[in-house]
Amino acid sequence: MFLCEILTHFQLTAILSACYKLRLSGWHPELSDPMGRIPNPIRERMPTMIRPVVAPCVSVCIANWNCREMLRGCLESLHPHTQGVPFEIVVVDNASSDGAADMVARDFPHVRLIRNNSNVGFSKANNQAAAASCGRFLFFLNNDTVIPPLALREFVDFFAQNPGVGMIGPRLRGGDGEFQISYRRKPTIGALLHRISLLRWTGLFRKAYYEYRRNSFEPEGVHRVEVLMGAAVFLPRDSFETSGRWDEQYRFGGEDLDLSTQVGRRKPLYYVGNVEIVHYGRVASRANVRFAAPNVAIGYVRYFRKAEANRRILLFYKLFVTFDAPVQATAKLAQGAVRWMRGDRERAQKSWQAARGLWHFLRTDLVRFWMA
Repeated sequence: MFLCEILTHFQLTAILSACYKLRLSGWHPELSDPMGRIPNPIRERMPTMIRPVVAPCVSVCIANWNCREMLRGCLESLHPHTQGVPFEIVVVDNASSDGAADMVARDFPHVRLIRNNSNVGFSKANNQAAAASCGRFLFFLNNDTVIPPLALREFVDFFAQNPGVGMIGPRLRGGDGEFQISYRRKPTIGALLHRISLLRWTGLFRKAYYEYRRNSFEPEGVHRVEVLMGAAVFLPRDSFETSGRWDEQYRFGGEDLDLSTQVGRRKPLYYVGNVEIVHYGRVASRANVRFAAPNVAIGYVRYFRKAEANRRILLFYKLFVTFDAPVQATAKLAQGAVRWMRGDRERAQKSWQAARGLWHFLRTDLVRFWMA
């Protein structure tokens, strides 16, 4: 009996050593059953605590700031037994004041939680999550999303069939049931000039704007695209690392343009319309408009500068944004007042939130906008 125990021990050691060598040589347990390589008599005798741990195939990375209940719904949708591949979840909380981090620690003990002492921004938080994870694939996910069963399996299968692809994104559907723009073309300064109220009435840049925002989206099928929405992007870790990761100079807004551009320099991006997730959209930005509005404007300027846009045209754009901000803020205040008098209190609050964001931009972030 003692001799059998010794043989079993040595058999187990040899098998575990072989599994480790297979892992180093490129074998990925997410595509196999590591326990299936161990004979049944030995497998049944192994204590649970020393059984091989299946390395995650996918690392789900979530940056969070003050969206506790949305984050809860997102994490609940990522049930460990419904995705078809081993995965881990890393949540980086940017000093939320609504108890989101405590909720994760209490209700989702399997989630790795990183607590920041301040809001370090979307890009840096995502980089922190990626650095703390070990999956072969990275799935950067907004906290206001709901993931259907087998979505991760679909993504992994897509890369198995298309190894030359750099990054993919799913179809986004809003909480109202309508499709959301899930990919776009790269923006031009002309397209964004159409958003300037002082110029919109001229119609000079309407075509450029609609080609950027509206006319390029086809929700069905699989398409090669220029820019994927940052709400949900899935890519191999090596593509992420070779592209330079998320640019941490972007705090909120423009970072998905930048990542798509950097990944796209080396490998193509694809929209995968057969995988759909629910994205409530703009929950954090609407709740924190004073932070979001200025950083979105600054993000676009940084993107254009990195894309080596014409300096004179970029200066022209900055001037129009600067002079247009008080005009738009005044218009939003008036719009909110009209909506309030008509009894539309919810939309009135949204108008006033937008006005507050514009005034905050003028008071505190105008210098940073010009320095971007």
